[in-house]
Amino acid sequence: MSNRLPLDGITVIELGHSVAAPYAAEILGDLGAEVIKIEKTGGDDARKWAPPYWHDMSSTFQSLNRNKRSAVVNLRDANERDALRRLIVEQGDVVVQNLRPGSAEEFGLDAGTLRGLKPDLIYCNIGAFGAQGPMKDRPGYDPLMQAFAGLMSVTGEPDQRPVRVGTSIIDMATGMWAVIGVLTALLQRKGSGGGTTVDTSLYETALGWMCYHAANFQASGELPVRQGSGAAMIVPYRGYATKNGFIVIAAGNDKLFASLSKVLKHPEWPQDPRFKTNPDRVKHQGVLYASIEELIREKTSEEWQVLLDEADVPNAPMQTIEQVLAHPQTKALGMMQDSPDGRISLLGLPLSFDGVRPAFRKDPPALGAHTSEVFPASSAASKRA
Repeated sequence: MSNRLPLDGITVIELGHSVAAPYAAEILGDLGAEVIKIEKTGGDDARKWAPPYWHDMSSTFQSLNRNKRSAVVNLRDANERDALRRLIVEQGDVVVQNLRPGSAEEFGLDAGTLRGLKPDLIYCNIGAFGAQGPMKDRPGYDPLMQAFAGLMSVTGEPDQRPVRVGTSIIDMATGMWAVIGVLTALLQRKGSGGGTTVDTSLYETALGWMCYHAANFQASGELPVRQGSGAAMIVPYRGYATKNGFIVIAAGNDKLFASLSKVLKHPEWPQDPRFKTNPDRVKHQGVLYASIEELIREKTSEEWQVLLDEADVPNAPMQTIEQVLAHPQTKALGMMQDSPDGRISLLGLPLSFDGVRPAFRKDPPALGAHTSEVFPASSAASKRA
């Protein structure tokens, strides 16, 4: 990849807070866009998601806001609002927003208003429940969507309470869908010269993650149940307690099952009518899993890794984040990137171009650090007043 990043020359205005829009804008910034983060007087709510703090700033906020500038705007002040509108019209290529439902329209910062002033603008709405329907004006957060769209009904152990996936997977995935939409609209603009309104939402993203559960239910009429670390339609394909930890083994086809059976010293299993094919194993998973679990407890995770690797059976021990960050594979990929000032390290974009990962170019900004740069005329007028 040349020194020029894919989105060099593109200016993104982020009207975002929390996770979804900031994550989308961070990706666009990593890809080379100039990102101007517009914040309310008190700042993005994520600035207060602490402890822990990292150099006097929420570590969560820092993980979502590198490669940006921050400018403070009071949207209830007509002059500041007008200045923001001018900035978008004069400099903006893309707007990404996840304001409270109705706020963009209230302040004249909605797609209709801004695209009327700048027809080639790409405007991305990140909503909660979507742009249409009886719930379109309801706010939403990641755990609400995991519950409402059914993810919690299929996450966790079958005999325990449902649980949330342990990261903001709906927020962050919605941010990724926003980026896919924005990149598509930029490509389309090259041909047509016109802008686009992109819509995505947390609920639509959560529904998207339920695609095969929905298909399986419609095909069978049976509600999916929580599978712990496993999968309803592939057996054996789950985690097991070892002598010193936990290991996941994915024997996802008949050949791998035969190899696993040999490792476990039960080469006869693939000929057992209960276990011959994957549908057979799914039907009799209770007895098969009970047998495997008893055997796996006899050795450590490390011992099983050696045996399974020798047999080419896919496996992975459960690691803590400390182990993950220290692992040679993580280091070899160069995923951890130091900030320009060297004070912090963050996981970089999981994407490379010609073997080069986009760099960590700008530290996560202090609140309003670039207001005077972004709005020089407004700042000068404010000082004179």
